Order: sequence, then structure tokens, then C-alpha cells
Amino acid sequence: MTKTDTALPAIHELRNSLAARTTSAVEAAQACFDCIDSEDKVIHAFLSLDREGAMKKAREIDAAAAKGEPLPALAGVPIGIKDVLTLEGLPATAGSKILEGYRPPYTATAIRRLADAGAVLLGKMNCDEFAMGSSNENSAYGPVRNPHAIDRVPGGSSGGSAAAVAAGMAVATLGTDTGGSIRQPASFCGVVGVLPTYGRVSRYGLIAFASSLDRIGPLAATVRDAATVLGVMAGHDPLDATSSPEPVPEYTANIDAGVSGLRLGVPAEYFAEGLDPEVRRAVEATIEQLRASGAEIKAISLPHTRYAVPTYYVIATAEASANLARFDGVRYGYRAPDANTLSAMYRRSREGGFGPEVKRRIMLGTYVLSAGYYDAYYKKAQQVRRLLTNDFLTAFAQVDAILTPTAPTPAFKLGEKVDDPVSMYLADIYTVTGSLAGICGISVPCGESREGLPIGMQILGKHFDEATIFRVGQAVEKLHPKSD
Repeated sequence: MTKTDTALPAIHELRNSLAARTTSAVEAAQACFDCIDSEDKVIHAFLSLDREGAMKKAREIDAAAAKGEPLPALAGVPIGIKDVLTLEGLPATAGSKILEGYRPPYTATAIRRLADAGAVLLGKMNCDEFAMGSSNENSAYGPVRNPHAIDRVPGGSSGGSAAAVAAGMAVATLGTDTGGSIRQPASFCGVVGVLPTYGRVSRYGLIAFASSLDRIGPLAATVRDAATVLGVMAGHDPLDATSSPEPVPEYTANIDAGVSGLRLGVPAEYFAEGLDPEVRRAVEATIEQLRASGAEIKAISLPHTRYAVPTYYVIATAEASANLARFDGVRYGYRAPDANTLSAMYRRSREGGFGPEVKRRIMLGTYVLSAGYYDAYYKKAQQVRRLLTNDFLTAFAQVDAILTPTAPTPAFKLGEKVDDPVSMYLADIYTVTGSLAGICGISVPCGESREGLPIGMQILGKHFDEATIFRVGQAVEKLHPKSD
């Protein structure tokens, strides 16, 4: 099986068609459900569907269009939601057995804003358990397969979200990115994935992995669609103390301005040993095309990059060990049936409810936070995080955006790295830096391998300068138009 040939309309095209009454929101939603019914038996991108709720919303949009009412920004747009985000009444498993059967009584702010803007919410997407993984093989409900080659991973942890867009099951989806979990699967599946600046999108309703790193962002078939979805979600939320009051610009206003006059940095550290030759060729060729389009390409250095992966896995696991302490069999989710004491219930519920990768990260995080090791590991990692952030601040004094590969290789085979966690962690080597620094980034398709597997370019931008990365991303997209 390869990627479906069914092309869904872009957001602005669908909205215009709804307003002109040449199509309907019901038809758009049904087309997605038909594709899910046909393709998802193999891809396994969805964990649950809300057909009734989606069709009800679609009928409401059609009724508004029939009355000639102004249509909101996402009117009738079919969108899937990663299952680490809460949507009242629907399952929220976080890809874990320990939350099997849990239905939250509240809705995440990002999802509520999409719904208020007219989005038709299809259901919840498969993902690595508690967003911990780079291949979507850590889900308690089975792996997701890459629509371009079903023997390959879609990337993780937002693999279901990326695969659904690539296969035409949704116009856009929501994912979450802690160390690359939107950008890397976007690269592997040949779609666009956005890491917003930390604080740009409210985390209220996100089942936490690492609170200082987690971010909610869109995946879509085009840069413009991703910009439109982010523009709806972004903005301050009084329910999230870490959300920023920084004003949200109109991201699509200057998206077609091109790259002429922009200074684009290329860090040597991202093109060193370990980068797949085909990825290197695709990214470097695109950089030269941007130069030809009028951009000034500047060599820069991000000298602390080599420390990024260990720094990330110290900080992320430490925060995970604290955040996941709440899953103990008492309040919600899985409870071990054979426990006779409180301590046995805690132990056996967590033992039976969590998968191997989650247990590994809890153990690592507990270790680096323990007495005698806190200063040596966690405190040191936070100091290195500051150095990484300073690298970017220095670079952005010279350039407007930074160009890198998104991932060191195209999508690897299912099972290829399951027994080698260090190799799996290195799949995030180019994405964890932006996560640690809190800056924004986007992955845009920039070519294919000889086997026809997608390759993505990562564009990193200054804090709250998503408009520039969308502008550069749009230019890259125009250089690599989709064949279908």
C-alpha cells in the first residue's frame, strides 16, 4: 500500500466551496470517514471516532451556509486530535493501558478553539504512550504504519496524526511536540508539522509528559493550512499560567512574500557525521534553491548541539517521573484487580498499566532527581539548556531563520530500532535543540529518497516569530509542489 491518491481540499478552498454551496460539510466529513474505513484497517491512525458528533457539527455548518451566515475560519474542516488531548466525553488514553476507559469531563483549550472556529472533530489519534517515542511503536493499542510504505514507521510520538493527513483521512490534525514529536513524523510522512513557540498555545487539557517542553501544534498537507490552524489555536489562556499574552499575528498575511532579502542560517553541526546522504542531498539542494530565490545563506554555528540529546533526556525524564506519579490506580484508569493493600495497588497498577518505554523513562527521571544525583545530572542539564538557548539567541542576531534537516534518515522499518533505545533517541537529534530553547520550528517536505520515502527540511525561528518560518516554509513548498 502507498499513499492514497484522494486529495482533500485545502482549508480556504473548502470554506469557499461551503460558502458557494458547491459542496457541503457533511460531504467533506463523510469523505474522511470513508477513507478511514478503507485505509485505517492497515494504517491504524485512529484510536476512536466520533461519527455522531462530527456529523452533527457538519450539519450545523451546512445550515449556517444555507442561511448565508458568515462562516468561521475552520468551517467544516475535518480535523483529528492526538489522544493525549482531552475532549469531553471521548476516550483519552494517551496511548496507554493505564488510561483505558477514561473519558475526561473537560475539553482542552486548543480543541475548544478549533470547535468554536467551526472545525469538525473526527476522533482521537493513535500515538506513542504518553507521547514517549520516535516511531509510534510504543502505543499500547498497536503501532501506526506509514502510508508511503506500510513496513515503515510514521515517526512519533504524533505518528497517527501525521499518517492521517498523509493518507487523506483528515485535512489537518493536532499533535504534540516535546522533543520532535510533530516535526519528525511530519518529515517521515511527507506532511507539514509545526512546533509553536513555548507558551504560544495553551497546554490546558494536555496530558503532560514534560511540562517545560510539551507543545501542541498542527499537522497539515500545506504550510498555509498549518498556519491557519495555528492562528485559531494560539493566544493567551487564563487556564494555563505558562501561556503567553504575546499578540497573535495573522500568519497567512505575508506567507507568499518569498525569501528574497531574508538571512537564512545553516549550522555546520547539523550536517556532520550520521546524516543520511540522501537527506543531505535533498536539504542542501533546497538550500541552494532558496539562495537562487534571493535568500542570503549564512554559515553559522550552534556549538552546544552535541550535548542536546543527553540534556533533553535528563530533563524530559525527570519531568515525566513527576507528572506520571498521578497515575496510581486510585482516581481513574486501570486498577490492578489482585491487589490487597494500598501499596500493592499502586505498584501493580503502575506495573500493569505502563509500557516498557514509559517505565524506562520514569526510572531514569527518578534517578536523576534523587538525592546525591540531582546536582550532577538535572541541575547540570538545566545549565546546558541555557547554553543551547544562548547559541540560538546569538545565531538569531545574525539570521532571520535557521535551515536544517528534520531527521537524520527517512522513515526506518517497523521493529528496526525497538530493541535499541539509544538509536531510537538519536532520531530526535536535530529537533530536541529547538525544544530545549523554546523557539518555534516547522518541518516541510523537501524531497524523497530513492525508495520514494519523504524527506523533510526543518526551519527554526525566533521566539514568537512563527510568521517568518511560515514564509520560508511556503517558499520551500513552492519549490517542491506535490505530484498529486
